[in-house]
Amino acid sequence: MDSKLKCILLDDELPGLAYLKMLCGQISEIEVVKAFNDPQKLLSEIHDLDFDLCITDIEMPGTSGLELASALKGKLVIFITAYKEYAANAFDLEAIDYIVKPVKHERLEKAIHKAIQQFSVKSEKPNFFQPITDKGRAIVYFHRISLIATAENDSRDKTVFLDDGSKILLKNINFTNLLAVLPEADFCRVNKKEIVAMKIVKVFSNNNIEIGLADDNGKPKIVSLSETYRSEFLSKFKS
Repeated sequence: MDSKLKCILLDDELPGLAYLKMLCGQISEIEVVKAFNDPQKLLSEIHDLDFDLCITDIEMPGTSGLELASALKGKLVIFITAYKEYAANAFDLEAIDYIVKPVKHERLEKAIHKAIQQFSVKSEKPNFFQPITDKGRAIVYFHRISLIATAENDSRDKTVFLDDGSKILLKNINFTNLLAVLPEADFCRVNKKEIVAMKIVKVFSNNNIEIGLADDNGKPKIVSLSETYRSEFLSKFKS
């Protein structure tokens, strides 16, 4: 990981919270964003907090750690509790780990490393997308795309030119939605009708780009570079 895993802590007992915060401070891979001793206080601030992991007690007045975890959609959770009987419930909530007090440094560190591994898996962006084509749902790998162009018969559709010379017709999709799923560094819209994979750019000027595809006459294909997209295209070549 390039940066630390951001976490929040929750324990209604202040001595336990202070001890947990001290242990977390000894683990270099994480950063404690905030510590709470009241689950309601945490819930009231949840939308303003930037965090990846919540380390929480289970038995607390008002709101249990299990109820809290249900509200933390998409966040990693590690439970720390004095009671063993909640383990099954905790793992039903897909908790990263379940630690029985008293917490030891080595045991917490092991749980944190599991959280880091899980976070890394969640953070990995897929290397494909699954658009609707004229033949149904397809899996299209980004590295295989050379060019995406407005379809000749219907401007709502787009033709994907693949690296093996084949084509895929995407149904009813616009360039904005395509750019939202394509890796930003690897693709650029160059005019109103085309998105180019940067890997096939051979030569370019202010107005034209020669790409590594052949036109209908077997010559290197030339696509236009419009003024609207020129600065973005040129920025792809800056270090």
